[in-house]
Amino acid sequence: MAVLRLAFPKGRSAIGAFLYGSLNFGVAYALLYYALVELQAGFGQIVLALVPLATLLIAVLQRQERFRVIALVGAIVGLGGIVVMSRTSLPERVPLLSLLAAVGSALCVAQAAVLLRFFPRAHPVTMNALGMATGAVLLLAGSLLAGESHPLPRDGETWAALVYLIVVGSVLVFVLYLFVLARWSASRTTYGFLIIPVVTVALSAWLDDEKVGLGLVLGGVLVLAGVYVGALRPVRD
Repeated sequence: MAVLRLAFPKGRSAIGAFLYGSLNFGVAYALLYYALVELQAGFGQIVLALVPLATLLIAVLQRQERFRVIALVGAIVGLGGIVVMSRTSLPERVPLLSLLAAVGSALCVAQAAVLLRFFPRAHPVTMNALGMATGAVLLLAGSLLAGESHPLPRDGETWAALVYLIVVGSVLVFVLYLFVLARWSASRTTYGFLIIPVVTVALSAWLDDEKVGLGLVLGGVLVLAGVYVGALRPVRD
């Protein structure tokens, strides 16, 4: 941060960063980790696709945004697209605690986005650094209390994947996320969670030669339609 000459958040901005990091990276990640031990990744994506809908409802309840029917329609259409894309991952029986943990994770992410907009803005880089550091401390403390072991990766491919997840999948992604959140409403910003499965399928088809069936194409179209309707479509008062 000293190289970029960026000041860390102070006062209420620092409080916002701590709360954001605690919810978005600490509690949400812990709940999602617990959920995915039992749930399949595809079903987990369906639950996380609830984030835009949950964000809209929370923002309205906390009087940060006005209720927009078109935003609700976009969230439902996008969620339907994720269900179509992940229909093969739908289990016949879902463990209740795992399902509640996944839903709780989505609610934490939604609340974090709404909460952060109540606090003064700070630079996305420093806000993200403080928030991620807070979440990392909470996750490490929880891991130690749970008695988990912490072996280091041995394979070069694992280290490469880890570096990618840290630099691109975490730091860069959430810096851009905070950049958008400072300029858009919380409900519109979280529509990005609907794009993730579409990009995942596209990259998998390109890199792993995964077959793209009609369900994936139809689901992807529904997701993109939901994102446009709920987030990208011009808002008229």
